[in-house]
Amino acid sequence: MSGSTDIPTPAAKAPHSIADVTRSAGVSSRTLRHYDAIGLLPVTAVGDGGLRRYDDRALVRLQRILLLRGLGLGLPAIRRVLDGEQDDVVALTAHVAWLERERDRIARQLAAVRTTITKLQGGQDMTTNDTFDGFDQTRFRAEVEERWGADAWQRGATWWDAKDPAAKQAFQDEQRAIAADAAALAASGDASSSPRALALARRQFAWLAQATPPAELTADRFRTLGDMYVADERFTHAYEWAGPGAARALRDAMHALADAGL
Repeated sequence: MSGSTDIPTPAAKAPHSIADVTRSAGVSSRTLRHYDAIGLLPVTAVGDGGLRRYDDRALVRLQRILLLRGLGLGLPAIRRVLDGEQDDVVALTAHVAWLERERDRIARQLAAVRTTITKLQGGQDMTTNDTFDGFDQTRFRAEVEERWGADAWQRGATWWDAKDPAAKQAFQDEQRAIAADAAALAASGDASSSPRALALARRQFAWLAQATPPAELTADRFRTLGDMYVADERFTHAYEWAGPGAARALRDAMHALADAGL
């Protein structure tokens, strides 16, 4: 089923309006238009007044796009996957297997967190096996490599593995401190170009620079990372726990600093 070669069917066979799809799938009309523009999810038919409509086959394709996004794949990789597969049932069966593995992983994470709570309450010693069961950061690997090169993930993993426990803790503590200050910035209403905001962005730059070669942490990459904090819920959660608007406030401050030349 190639999204770039599907022939639009008459509107009568495409009963789902763009409004129906955005409401049900939780994606914006802008996203659907972008998917159409890049050939990832072509619109099935265009009715009177330019109303875009989608048939059932398009809905299946969108479901698979969203599932693959959940795996961390970028849009070019998703298109390669979808355009290389012809049988929807076979492909969806593979997705079911992945979802079942994710369900099991999340169940292990829940059990690990509950165990941590129990041990903290009882004053018991922690074990790494109990604490980190189900936490697999390698699921981000494909996205990192697609965005920043094949060796980007390995360099980061090597850097992290070389740190001792105290250094790892310090790195994580600084991220949490930045998140707390970003939440405070959001609550303050200060402009993204204010001295307070720019100081926070400089701290974020310094924190990122620990793991990224300075020559690679360009203004464009810094902006992209800031955008990810808002656009990708996996990263948003890392900041929003500290307070609403934290991720957006940090993103805006990072943009302001990048615009000022870092």
